[in-house]
Amino acid sequence: MSEEPQRCRLYLITPPALPHPQVFAEELRAALDGGDVAVLQLRLKDVADDDIARAADVLRPICQQRDVALIMNDRPDLARKLDCDGVHVGQDDTPYAEARRLLGPDAIIGVTCKASRHLAMEAAEAGADYVAFGAFFTSTTKHVTTPAALDILEWWDEMMTVPSVAIGGITVDNCRAVVEAGADFLAVANGVWAYPGGPTEAVRAFNKVFDELQR
Repeated sequence: MSEEPQRCRLYLITPPALPHPQVFAEELRAALDGGDVAVLQLRLKDVADDDIARAADVLRPICQQRDVALIMNDRPDLARKLDCDGVHVGQDDTPYAEARRLLGPDAIIGVTCKASRHLAMEAAEAGADYVAFGAFFTSTTKHVTTPAALDILEWWDEMMTVPSVAIGGITVDNCRAVVEAGADFLAVANGVWAYPGGPTEAVRAFNKVFDELQR
């Protein structure tokens, strides 16, 4: 592992529906005004491809202007078509190898590994750019089928250089232990968009924790 200080970063996930992408665009700008954000994952469920495309067209320039990677959830075909920076695939989605074939060597491809060390090792060995573990807490945006313990982050941090993303019900109030366990990124949805003080203050609060725990 590198001996340089490491700092956790935010990986934002959109709400599961964006009926008015222009309205959400203002929320995104507000969030990015709060501090460092590495990634925005466009995760829209049960909506038409045209709706996903409209959302991507609105959000892409904002991400580009702020140097935030735009990652498509589940769909490498749409990631390619809509000029995203990469894709996040689950265990029941397009296999990693097929996603890499579609998107090429420079795309960011992350893989859901739930609470499985075996799946994470397989993904890393295949070439994934990050592995995602979780859920660590009860999520309001996704049904939790595989609760994860913090020790999987500690193990991964000690063993591997491929970055880890922690996901599942993460908020400003509960994130400290996840960061301390070694997560490289925190994937957050409602923890930012539903934060009582608004998305700007949420991102600011997360980054304050990251600064305090930089290791």
